[in-house]
Amino acid sequence: MPQKKTRVLILGAHGRLGGSLQACWSESHDVTGFARPALDVSDLKSLKNLLGNLEFDVLVNATGLTNVDRCESAREEANLVNTLAPAVMAECASQQGARLIHFSTDYVFNGEKHEPYTEDDIPSPLGWYGLTKLEGERLVQASDPLHMVVRVSWVFGPAKPSFVDSLIQRALHDVRVEAVDDKFSSPTSATDAAQWLEVFFDPSMPGGLYHACNSGQCSWREYGTKALEYGAAGGLIFRTTRVEPIRLADMKQFIAPRPVYSILSTRKLTEATGHTPRHWQEALRDYILKKYAPISSPS
Repeated sequence: MPQKKTRVLILGAHGRLGGSLQACWSESHDVTGFARPALDVSDLKSLKNLLGNLEFDVLVNATGLTNVDRCESAREEANLVNTLAPAVMAECASQQGARLIHFSTDYVFNGEKHEPYTEDDIPSPLGWYGLTKLEGERLVQASDPLHMVVRVSWVFGPAKPSFVDSLIQRALHDVRVEAVDDKFSSPTSATDAAQWLEVFFDPSMPGGLYHACNSGQCSWREYGTKALEYGAAGGLIFRTTRVEPIRLADMKQFIAPRPVYSILSTRKLTEATGHTPRHWQEALRDYILKKYAPISSPS
């Protein structure tokens, strides 16, 4: 008898993370995705009605107001989307006996530790974005021990362009590109995350808080430099392959404070799953060559 497919409902299915998860999981599971304009998680009543009329085994919250600077001014919206909506999702999932996988961020930390943050470290957000995400985490975890909070950082994937895609486009047209050289984190491949998290469809796997990113660490400049290196290897013709360094303090357009160091330790994820995330450079190379090498190759 064929194994029953897991019914997975993804909220935020047009995003960089949600879209990649849907593409990866649809081959083996019964996956349904919702995104704007059909889904507005800030309308809590409509959100509750939607989830109450659907059946699922796993609910994935890949929504969020992630524009860090906008969160500083749109505080009410950020609170609705990042804090209150996840609580509604957790309640609705629990009513079905389903697991909620809720995504959070490295921005719950202030960046002062200077060694990888573990799940046991005490968060201390610098801005409203991190604060609202942290409060959302706490409500989800308090709701049901089956539910999961998964912190990610610097997500890249095929569903939606990210920092590295933007840098590649700039280097194709401009003779000078630059990136911050004194802010550090660990990139997260959205397609790799799909593999790490699929095992949690099994309700016997422990819920709780997990960090999920690729191994290694880098600055934005190192991240961008590798992206151009792999793009050039794939045949892209850049006007420059050098990424000029700039300081975080020189980014005058930034409104919200940002943690300088927010590396996440994934030891807990590895212990739970037996899977050690591969290095971010390997994941980034695969992503860029798959996406851009076919474009640059002769037909």
